[in-house]
Order: sequence, then structure tokens, then C-alpha cells
Amino acid sequence: MKKKILLVVALSFLFSCNEEVKIDFLEENIEASKDAEISINYPKADGSKVVSELINNTIKNYIVSQTNLSEDSLTNLSINDAVERFNTEYKNFKNDFPDSSQKWEAFIDGEVTYRSPEVISIAINSYLDTGGAHGNTNIKFFNFNPQSGELYSKTELINNTVGLSNVIENKLKEEVKSNSDEPIEDFFFGKDFQLPESIGYSDEGLIILYNPYEIASYSQGIIEFTIPFNEVNSLLNIN
Repeated sequence: MKKKILLVVALSFLFSCNEEVKIDFLEENIEASKDAEISINYPKADGSKVVSELINNTIKNYIVSQTNLSEDSLTNLSINDAVERFNTEYKNFKNDFPDSSQKWEAFIDGEVTYRSPEVISIAINSYLDTGGAHGNTNIKFFNFNPQSGELYSKTELINNTVGLSNVIENKLKEEVKSNSDEPIEDFFFGKDFQLPESIGYSDEGLIILYNPYEIASYSQGIIEFTIPFNEVNSLLNIN
């Protein structure tokens, strides 16, 4: 009898581990223009409670951090709280500099770029302008494990860093040659080639993206290209 009970428990555990986690995404939107100009659109996970909460907390914390102009940790704030804080800081700025015509802007847009049983890839594009010569744009990819809601590290995504670096470097040279007058030697600010901070997935392949100042001057803008999966599948653990 004891052996039968143990077998039932083991089978139950096996089936629960193989059960597919169901996650869908809803679009959330926050708009404000009375004080600062603010527009925030982002995907909100809906489904398995543990998985969706982990995904949503990661996205929420990132959006809050993007609107944070101080050194304070704001992980306990909601996105609405962060919007109110950004507005308050703008009003304080206007009180201190009443003659300034500068209106602060915060535009954040997120989307699910890829979904498979192994990975959910979400891109968040942020633009913040609080004065100065120009605003700051930044795009970041988040690659989630659909079964756990946890973020993959680069080492979990890539099984051959040297091989992938060689492929990306060659593709980058082609991209620079066709779209820029600046030689590839002037990129990376005199340092050796490095993988981008942000790598994402799309239906077309692996998205390679370098933000302004990451490898070149602001004038070069965002450098982005896609490598088809059939050229990099053998170099990846997740696809």
C-alpha cells in the first residue's frame, strides 16, 4: 500500500511539472498631460498567478525606475505612484524656474515581440526629456521563462558566447558599412567588440540592439538588426 501511495504522488508530481502554464497579455495604458506629458503603454501578464506576478513585477519595477530622477529605490511604488512623483518633480522644477518653457516628457511603450514554449520576449522603449540638448531614448529586452516567470540570464540564453560574438560582429560590420559613414573601428569607443546589453527575440530571428552611447555617439542613434534563427540556433540554448 505504501509503495502504491508513493507511486501516485510521484505521477501526480510528474503531471503537474509537465502541465503547460497559460499566460496571456493585456495592454495597460496611462496618459497624463495636465503637468508633464506622460504616456505609458505596457503589456500586463494574466494567467498563472505566480508566473504573471513575477513578470508584472519585473516590468513594473523597470518602468518605475525609468521615471525616477533620484537615487532613491522606488521598487515599492506602483506605476501610477511613479507618474504622480514625476509630475510633482516637474511642478517643483517649474516653481524653481518659472521662466523655463521646458515641458517634461516621459514616453514608455512596451510590447511582446516573441512567444514560444521556451521564452517570452518583451521590449520596452523609453524616452525621457527633462531638459538639455535632447531627450534620452533606451530600449531594453526582457526574456522570461514562461514556466516560472523568471528572467533568463545571458549565459542561460547563449551556449557559445564566442561563436555568437563572431556572428554579431560580422553582421554589425555589414550594418555599419551600409548605414554609416563612420568606420567600425570608431565604434566601442576604442575598446574591443562586446555583445549588446539587450538581446531579444522576434518571429524573424534574434534581435541585436545597441542603444545610444552604448557603442557609439548619440548622433549614431539606435543600432538594430535581426539575425535569422537558422544562423544562430546552434549558438543558443533558448529559441
